[in-house]
This record gives sequence, structure tokens and C-alpha cells, in this order.
Amino acid sequence: MDRSHLDGTNAAPRQGRGRPSAWISAHAGLVPAGGTVLDLACGAGRHAALFRECGHPVVAVDRDIAGVADLGAEVVRADLEDGPWPFPHRRFAGIVVTNYLWRPLLPRIVAAVEPGGALLYETFALGNARFGRPSNPDFLLRPGELLAAVAGQLVVRAYFDGETDEPAMRQRIAAVRPG
Repeated sequence: MDRSHLDGTNAAPRQGRGRPSAWISAHAGLVPAGGTVLDLACGAGRHAALFRECGHPVVAVDRDIAGVADLGAEVVRADLEDGPWPFPHRRFAGIVVTNYLWRPLLPRIVAAVEPGGALLYETFALGNARFGRPSNPDFLLRPGELLAAVAGQLVVRAYFDGETDEPAMRQRIAAVRPG
């Protein structure tokens, strides 16, 4: 499927879900065509909807799944911070994580990327307190933390750590598992 339109600038909001992240849209083509995508802590499902539109089967997981019931995706209700990892034996062609950090899950997230698959991750970083919330360092990535999480396992295709136009401090990574 042609994904050249996924540059993040023209992506339309999806049924009240909000615009997909420009970072995720720009790197969506790293996910192998037709592979299953996990949208972790999916919220209203803006990225699940994006990948469904690209022809991917999607698994949307969150504690509150009311906003994604209409996606035509596999929807999993799970408390990612206070429950077991809901996918102990599954791997995914793509894993998308935005605006979410629970450090104990980082190794499981990376391990769940199948050979040839991609991890697309972006969230807030240290220094974001000067812009507002989130400001608790427990929920802000430390410098290089995403690089360290994938080291030796995934190949980094793109990385960013710094101030954005929002304004916010963000860390972003697009990485693939050799396959």
C-alpha cells in the first residue's frame, strides 16, 4: 500500500480522535505491509485508526477502551501499570507508543517487535516541566533513554531528543528489528 501521504502534515483528524503524530505518520512506512500493529496505551485510537487506514490489522490496548470500540480492531482492556503484560507470547510488526511512559514495560515493548518489525515511540522528556505537564521526572524520559532501551536489539532509523514547536521536550525513536 502506498504510504507516501503519511508525512504528518496532511493527515486529517480521525472521527474526533485527533491528528496522528507527525513523527508516527512520517515513520509508518517502516512497519511491514499487512503486519499487525500494536497501539500501546492507545487512548482514543488516533494511531490505531491511522494504521487501519493503511491496511494493517491493529491491536489497541488501554485501561479505558471506550474510545476505540468502533475501530474494527482487536481491542484489549488492560492496566499496563498494575497488571500482567497482556501479550506474553505475541510479537508485532509495529508497536506504536505516544505520550506514555512506564519504564518497567520498556524491555517487554522492545522484545515484542517481530523480526523486520518497527518500534515507533515518542513521549515527553526531562526538561518538559518548564512547559507544564507532565512535569514529574518519573514520567519523563532521561537523555538517551530510548536509545539505551533498544541498544543491541533494534536498529535506529531516526531519533530526536529536544525541544519541539508545541513547545515541549520530547524524545522520539523509530527503530527496526533486523529480520
